[in-house]
Amino acid sequence: MTQFGFVKCLTLAAALAMSALALAQEATKDEARNMKLVGYSDLQARTAYQPVIQKQGERWIAYIGHHGDKKPNFLTSAVEDNGTSIIDVTDPAKPKYLKHIPGEEGMAEQGGAQMVRICSGAELPKGDKNKFYMLRVFGNQAHEVWDVTDPAKPSLLTTIVKGLKGTHKNFWECDTGIAYLVSGHPQWRTNRMTQIYDLSDPAKPVFIRDFGLVGQQPGATGDVPISVHGPMSTGPKGNRVYFGYGTNTDGVLQIVDREKLLKGPKEPTPENLLLPQVARMELPPMHGAHTTFPLLGMKIEEFSKNLLGKTRDFIVITDEAIQKECLEGRQMVWFVDITTETKPMGISSWTVPEKSGNFCSRGGRFGTHSSNEHAAPMYDKRIMFFAHFNAGVRALDIRDPFNPKEIAYFVPGMNKNTVVLATGTAKVPYTATSDKRAIQTNNVEVDDRGYIYIVDRANTGMHILQLTGSAHKVADWKAVAK
Repeated sequence: MTQFGFVKCLTLAAALAMSALALAQEATKDEARNMKLVGYSDLQARTAYQPVIQKQGERWIAYIGHHGDKKPNFLTSAVEDNGTSIIDVTDPAKPKYLKHIPGEEGMAEQGGAQMVRICSGAELPKGDKNKFYMLRVFGNQAHEVWDVTDPAKPSLLTTIVKGLKGTHKNFWECDTGIAYLVSGHPQWRTNRMTQIYDLSDPAKPVFIRDFGLVGQQPGATGDVPISVHGPMSTGPKGNRVYFGYGTNTDGVLQIVDREKLLKGPKEPTPENLLLPQVARMELPPMHGAHTTFPLLGMKIEEFSKNLLGKTRDFIVITDEAIQKECLEGRQMVWFVDITTETKPMGISSWTVPEKSGNFCSRGGRFGTHSSNEHAAPMYDKRIMFFAHFNAGVRALDIRDPFNPKEIAYFVPGMNKNTVVLATGTAKVPYTATSDKRAIQTNNVEVDDRGYIYIVDRANTGMHILQLTGSAHKVADWKAVAK
């Protein structure tokens, strides 16, 4: 080797070392206020979507749905298509990876097994009282039920429906067994509508009906309304199902009478699809409705001396950011007053101030994606948590929905697994920022102990958090599960 070549190699080695050092420094920096890290799992470096935490006996188990990709499973020494991760979080400081169940082959939302729900047999009307059941999607083509009584040894119980062209954010009523499955029925005009099944006996699914917006049904003509993103049900007691349609555009909030939905005429004619609808609220063209979370029967302190309106009902709508670099409308959180159901009214909104972290130039998506969906007793009607992509997770004091206030946040530092997230689908003028690695906090959930779980779309893993300082005092800790 010549002296010039030797020097060139040394220079290259030094540059690589400096690059590695910069990456290591970049990887260790968390940003936080009134929230701290308790535990962490790398999720085998899989891109993550939905976390659900279930108490099973004396153990707490986290089930994580993944977007599509392929990664090595260190438990089997095999490369597996992303599917479902099962993790023991009984000790949140030391999560124990128990099992990975492969999903459908494919990348991003074209594969994996992104959605997961859990019900115990003790809750389900016809379930085995000693068992636990997992409802999950299999990529875009099917919905499955698994026996996860032993989380380390899950077994497929049944395939509910297959041959679909899309799936997404399901909802399962554990006390009745009714499941609202976001599906792509081959004969419908949209890749995501809703198929409703009775899973009260998880081994014997019973089909109830197909449902969607008028214009999506087979045989319809004209423009096709935006696809459903997911429903949330109040069950028989509340007799309402709240459907959110759209992601970052043309959102729709649909309020539906649950009894009419389940017991009304099933043929998907325009008349039958409209029969259970109580109200429909159109969002502006640049906003979607990824998550529609009900806050019902809230007592408003500010109105305590008023004759009317002391107690009110709300829906919290969370948009989903799709494009990087803020090349779309800002996707936000919207509080909608539905005290008079037939006349929903927007009353407030919230977003992370972009200048607080120069988020539009940080890389990745900036904007909301989802809220927690479990109403843990210490947080119920007091605090909500929102996944905000490169702004991490944000905690809001929602006791006055007319004036929501941020009280805590946590933005994880990037690590060796963090990747550059694929760009959106729109034809927009991407810049060099689109090639930056960035934290992409995708979804958030809480458990009945008060722990907060966030998972990352860009392969960074799962962080288990807890509130501290003044934010901790907002919660009702007398309600913590023992």
